[in-house]
Amino acid sequence: MDDRTRNRTDVDSALLGHTTYRSLGEQKLSPAEERFEKARRTVGLWLAPLVTIVFLALPLDLAGNQQTLAGILLGVIVLWITEAVPIPVGGLIGVALVVLLGVVPADDALEPFGSSTIFTFIGAFILAQAMLKHGIARRFAFRILALPRVGSSTFGVLAAFGGITCLLSAFVSNTATVAMLLPTAVGILAVIAKLLQDRELVASDFDPLRLRVGAALMLMLAYGASVGGLLTPVGSPPNLIGRGLIEEATGERISFAQWFLIALPICLLMFVVLVVVLLLLNRPEIRRIEGVSDYIAQQRAEMGPLSRAEKNTLIAFGVTVTLWIAPGIVAVIFGNDSAVYDTVSGRLNEGVVAVLGAALLYLLPTDWSKREFTLRWRDAAEIDWGTIVLFGTGIIFGSLLASTGLAKTLGQSASQSLGLSSTVMITIFAVVLAVLVSETTSNTASASVVVPIVIPIAVAAGANPFVPALAATFAASFGFMLPVSTPQNAVVYGSGAVSITRMIRSGISFDVLGAILILVGLPVMVAVLGLG
Repeated sequence: MDDRTRNRTDVDSALLGHTTYRSLGEQKLSPAEERFEKARRTVGLWLAPLVTIVFLALPLDLAGNQQTLAGILLGVIVLWITEAVPIPVGGLIGVALVVLLGVVPADDALEPFGSSTIFTFIGAFILAQAMLKHGIARRFAFRILALPRVGSSTFGVLAAFGGITCLLSAFVSNTATVAMLLPTAVGILAVIAKLLQDRELVASDFDPLRLRVGAALMLMLAYGASVGGLLTPVGSPPNLIGRGLIEEATGERISFAQWFLIALPICLLMFVVLVVVLLLLNRPEIRRIEGVSDYIAQQRAEMGPLSRAEKNTLIAFGVTVTLWIAPGIVAVIFGNDSAVYDTVSGRLNEGVVAVLGAALLYLLPTDWSKREFTLRWRDAAEIDWGTIVLFGTGIIFGSLLASTGLAKTLGQSASQSLGLSSTVMITIFAVVLAVLVSETTSNTASASVVVPIVIPIAVAAGANPFVPALAATFAASFGFMLPVSTPQNAVVYGSGAVSITRMIRSGISFDVLGAILILVGLPVMVAVLGLG
């Protein structure tokens, strides 16, 4: 056995054992990359406490708990960006400081960790683990790659996968969409990684989690869901929050059809921009995937018919997806302000459905005589608990920004200092503020905080709040720079295929371009449809 064969990477094992955070010793880095990573993390260890201490010492006109929270959050953001400590640990340090420094009592600080989103992660990750373990993800990947004109190029794969994600997230929650498609994305990455390996286009001991094509694919999944979520009022929670606040403030209701017509051209342009940004900033190692048809046909033939474990996984997955989709269908038929929708959406809570679907994997047997079921508990123990902790701390900080009044104080201060007086300037302010807030909180929290700030600012300036408030609602679904910005960012970060630096670089580019599209496209579409 030669050295190349002995050191050959096992792609399936590398992708199945994905993690949120890997130490320097667990990664395959070039000497230059290792020097950069060491320097970045060393700087973070010193810079994070320094930033927090300096900010707390500044003589600012802020309530005590607001200034303390802001200082802690700045330090945590430094830890997240530099990865001076494992990213989930950075969030836990921040939460501990919030309590130790008296921002809020411990029970109040930790309460948001019981959010249903956390249980969505747990259930979805267990489902994903089953799809990876039993090969369902691989089957889905081959099915997509076998589509005409898709599997022959990395561009085709990326665009097709993004289109599927956008369409699904228009009716299914963004988090649920990403959770159900993540195993397929990992399966596609495994196929491409093996093609690169078989053609000796990468080193024999390469790390499939460090491929640029993998980062592009995972980011398309996360960002595509956010773009698709804007298409309908039920596509994302911020849409419902913003629409309700706008109706309350202006008395004008945006119907399902009107929302769709406003959002469609904007989302189409966003999708085109997204594909271009991800391909430019994460150039795939291979453009043409020649011979992939024969490769796929061979692999599909070798996989044979569905096993009992695969069928059970599909049953659990199908039940989960059906229950996730049901509230959206009810909203289309009866309206999202109907009693039927309230009942269905309240009982089919996203997190509860996710853990119910995961529980089915422990109830559907593969060998009843041996009492063997689709998954064992050790499979659940291997899911990415780091991502769950990470996003839990993000939810906590989002809640604290709202409860302490810090978000409102920042918004009002910025408005007064900038002297906002026209609809255009207020709209620009609304979009920028919503994007910035959504970087460190959930998109739901961003909409809940920013839209109520924007409406009174517009009214005080004598401007119609319709366009600024709607722009803030759209922008609240942005925030692409950090894993804690949105649940879907956290999910794909948990794949291990996206480094924090790649997410920041791609995210900030799409933040800026997407904000410009909202600022230009939204007023035009509102005017065309005669709204506002």
